[in-house]
Amino acid sequence: VHHRPQAAMIASLALLSTGLVARTPTMVKPAARAAVQMKAGSFETEVGTQAPLGFFDPLGLLADADQERFERLRYVELKHGRICMLAILGHIVTTAGIRLPGDIAYGVPFASIPAGLKALSAVPAAGLAQIVAFVGFLELAVMKDVTGEGEFPGDFRNGFIDFGWDTFSEEDKLRKRGIELNNGRAAMMGILALMVHEKLNNDPYVINSLLGSPVPF
Repeated sequence: VHHRPQAAMIASLALLSTGLVARTPTMVKPAARAAVQMKAGSFETEVGTQAPLGFFDPLGLLADADQERFERLRYVELKHGRICMLAILGHIVTTAGIRLPGDIAYGVPFASIPAGLKALSAVPAAGLAQIVAFVGFLELAVMKDVTGEGEFPGDFRNGFIDFGWDTFSEEDKLRKRGIELNNGRAAMMGILALMVHEKLNNDPYVINSLLGSPVPF
């Protein structure tokens, strides 16, 4: 988990614009503003446009979007958010010194792999091949709506894993989907912050340092 695709995580921040807060156009003609508001209005009730921010599209990704494009962007946002939530968890776990048993490649134990960005250069080619193969398998065969029965973009239960989802009311389902979106958005910003502070001063958990409880890294 801790060997995450860094480029995908950084690129994912651009996708935060797929539905967070109210757009406030400046220096736009009244007619154009009305057209944008009418178009944006079709997505203002979507999951993720909740208080306190509402609808947010500073890059205009939804300016001329139809429902199909919105759902595509929402799927990508969810995907990157899920990756980054796993990345945050992996960063914390490996920084705490927890490793898998055994070797990642012949003669290279997991315990020898450092945490953070340094892991990318420490993982041998055989280990990287394992990671790429596993992620590719998930991408092509697991993390997709195989049966076509998904209720919403990102629903990958495929009639197999449910965790009681169908027992929830529609209101609870919307609330839980909103929670996942917001946690994913926070994770996208969080993992970027960890990487930036690691490169700046090798102190990704800078908040802990400011509070007087630095995390050895």
